Amino acid sequence: MDEVGVIIPAAGSGTRMGTSLNKQFLMLKGVPVLVHTARIFQSSEFVREIVIVGAREEIPMIRELVARYKLSKVQDIAPGGATRQESVTSGLNALHSDAKRVVVHDGARPLLPLALLHRFLGAAEGTVAALMAVEPKDTITRIDANGWVVETPAREELRAVQTPQVFDRLILREAHRRAAVEGFAGTDDATLVEWLGYPVKVLEGSPENIKLTTPEDLLLAEQILAGRDGDINF
Repeated sequence: MDEVGVIIPAAGSGTRMGTSLNKQFLMLKGVPVLVHTARIFQSSEFVREIVIVGAREEIPMIRELVARYKLSKVQDIAPGGATRQESVTSGLNALHSDAKRVVVHDGARPLLPLALLHRFLGAAEGTVAALMAVEPKDTITRIDANGWVVETPAREELRAVQTPQVFDRLILREAHRRAAVEGFAGTDDATLVEWLGYPVKVLEGSPENIKLTTPEDLLLAEQILAGRDGDINF
């Protein structure tokens, strides 16, 4: 498989987690969440470099974690923007290597198994863009402004989108550039590439690849880790 550059947006807050501390720095099995996430890619033979995007005031803290946990593939820590989209743009600008493909993965998704990452990258070979997703467990319905049901799509046609997402580097850069010029805001990077007119491949993710958003998510992550043999990322 092609080697990839990895961007980890980690400039979010802990608002819904109920803490003033950025959720990326909360402890999970005695290790900060962000370190768990970065270790996934540090351990991969297909990752050439990692760029972490953090809030400006937290960059010294991230730099200290990178040194303490020997995350040698982290080549830069870029300042985040006002939105996730701006943060990923900052990460793209900070990439040093000439890797032709870029992976974007949420800093608050620390439970991605390495084997699943490699299966995803292999299945995404030859695509312009690919994302990981799972079938929703609940029925999803679309409503109008007054709360009336407009449509209930068949669940088998729907997917809950996760990261990682992988892209042709030049196309992702162009998508971010055009979106900034035209004022388009996407919900994620795949949305930008789709908006630009390129096809996006959907590949099977994992229900355990959760994003830590609430205190309940942190408890669930502890339970998931307790059910795995050995360290999550080694």
